[in-house]
Amino acid sequence: MTAEQLSLLLGVLGAVVCVAAGWLARAQWSKRRLRRRQAFLGLPDHSESLLVVGRDGGGPEPVVSRPDMFALLELAALVKQCRAHTQIVTHDTAQQGFGERTEFCVGHPSSNRRMAAHLTSLLPGVRINTEPEPGPDRGAFLIGGERYRMEQGVGEHVLLARLTGGQGGRPVFLFCGQRPITPQAATRYLARHHEKLARKHGTGTFVLLLKVVNSAAYGSDVVELVADVTKAAQEPAPVPAARSSHRAK
Repeated sequence: MTAEQLSLLLGVLGAVVCVAAGWLARAQWSKRRLRRRQAFLGLPDHSESLLVVGRDGGGPEPVVSRPDMFALLELAALVKQCRAHTQIVTHDTAQQGFGERTEFCVGHPSSNRRMAAHLTSLLPGVRINTEPEPGPDRGAFLIGGERYRMEQGVGEHVLLARLTGGQGGRPVFLFCGQRPITPQAATRYLARHHEKLARKHGTGTFVLLLKVVNSAAYGSDVVELVADVTKAAQEPAPVPAARSSHRAK
């Protein structure tokens, strides 16, 4: 073998080694990225998850509204990326505790009673006006003494929460908004920012208040982070002081 042939052979071998090393490094990086995603979402390989949604119109048939269906599609894609499985159930058939399987609960407490139960037991500092009568406080969120009103089509709020507890330690994700389009926006926000959220919050509890901006023009695409309300949402809401009664003498 001549010197030129040897040099060519060594060059080819070096290129092969570099390509192999690059491929292995990328494979390891992808594996670590997958494991971080799985840990954050509570979805190891081949695990089961639950997608809980309300019934559209409250009828006997399990009809899901169009925005909720889009929200479920966003979540189903996330679950699939984690190599896990999902089961979609309506709020009135999910009669089980939490923590054994990762749960994604979508909707408003007025149409999703499991969402109402989660808010009561896990986020006692959150109050939502569910009265149907029109008025400035219709659909408003009250969190730790702060009131967040809804401006329909202009600015609408939604809670995105990751909560832990119960047997098994799997998380519960809540997507609770003031209008049907807002949970869809929150699921899209989670899909886009789950890596950033995982770096900041790890596998712990957080409650974020998001705002859907100008949904009349942009739909569910433009979302802003208003505040991290984890502490206020977990603390029991203050009980209004009783009015004193004075009798005329």
